[in-house]
Amino acid sequence: MGLAAPAFAADLPRPLGDEDFISFDPAKAEIGQLLFYDKILSGNRNISCGTCHHHDLGSTDRLSLGIGEGGVGLGPERTAGSGDSLVRKRVPRNAPGLWNLGAKDVRVMFHDGRLEVSDIYGNGFDSPAEEWLPQGLDSMLSAQALFPLTAQFEMAGNRRENDISSALDERIDMAWPLLTARVAGIDEYADMFITAFDHIDAAEDITIVDLGNAIGAFIGTEFRNYDSPLDQYLQGDTSALTEAQHRGMTLFFGEAGCSGCHAGPLLSDQGFHALGLPPFGPGRTRKFEDIARDVGRMGKSDDLDDAYRFRTPMLRNVALTAPYGHNGAYPTLEAMVRHHLDPVGSRDAWSLEVATLTNAPWLEPIDAIVRADAREMARQAAAIEISLPPRTDDEIADLVAFLNALTGETAADRPLGRPDTVPSGLTVD
Repeated sequence: MGLAAPAFAADLPRPLGDEDFISFDPAKAEIGQLLFYDKILSGNRNISCGTCHHHDLGSTDRLSLGIGEGGVGLGPERTAGSGDSLVRKRVPRNAPGLWNLGAKDVRVMFHDGRLEVSDIYGNGFDSPAEEWLPQGLDSMLSAQALFPLTAQFEMAGNRRENDISSALDERIDMAWPLLTARVAGIDEYADMFITAFDHIDAAEDITIVDLGNAIGAFIGTEFRNYDSPLDQYLQGDTSALTEAQHRGMTLFFGEAGCSGCHAGPLLSDQGFHALGLPPFGPGRTRKFEDIARDVGRMGKSDDLDDAYRFRTPMLRNVALTAPYGHNGAYPTLEAMVRHHLDPVGSRDAWSLEVATLTNAPWLEPIDAIVRADAREMARQAAAIEISLPPRTDDEIADLVAFLNALTGETAADRPLGRPDTVPSGLTVD
């Protein structure tokens, strides 16, 4: 049975359309698909972008904190290596979903927003590479694609154990030409780049900018998706939502206050907020820190007011991207909703057993160390800035039903998908 439009219709976001997204070249996206799943871009040739952002796992790895280079397998079944490849550290933050990152209105990327459009360094972006990020990257997605390649525990490998990690000891931009040479040295890749890029006439013309632009084109087109029941409702189909989903939508955009942060067509204000998620793991520490913690946005801005704030995620296909939070603290949407409603109580009741972590006994002391630091725990608790009115169990169930109404009907049917093979000949996860 169709449901009438709610009284708060003026507060609902407008529908998304193709005009809201960057237009990418399909030929470049096809190269990007192969690079995305090709382990040749990792220092030890043992992990790809797709390992932690896999099609079969909703563009994530379904772990609270991932296991990067040195690990074996996918998702919750991934192991933490053995022998010389024993993983020394979990990836400090949860692998976010990639849905709709090619939207024109996306202003910041990463949980702490450390990549954003800016002219400060003359290359179009304010990024961890500062002035060493090359010019010519055609989107934030293209720029973002370059940074996991240089991260020790994600793809680069431990210091001085391969040519990539050794180059990074000199400067971040020293590794990118080496990775480019690996790709350009494969005839199939070289031919594809020559065909897709007007300025490339030979393999030696390929640069890291071209690799970034190809991967960005793939992510920007492959994970574009806005045909959920909510999207259908916004386009005028009042029968698209179930009664529970409609009640949840009314709460979400009304008295529950969710849309205070999850606003606009992308369902995110792209701001930064301190929700007081239970801390654990190694944290994304700064160079001068010797404690395992994650100060969030402050690590980028150096503004004390930003301590423990993290970016508001976009929500389409959120039901496909568990666990939730910048560190994947909560395994279900219901648990995450309940934390928003009672962050202090939820935080106090949380235990490490709730997290989805690869079994690695040698990492467990690090997982728990921040929780034994009473002063740090108190600092994080004092920074909590969310305060929402309580909701009944039935209302929480309706909110969860609405969040499930954000799953696209074609989310599992992507234009290119996962390739069976890649030009390097390396295995595809």
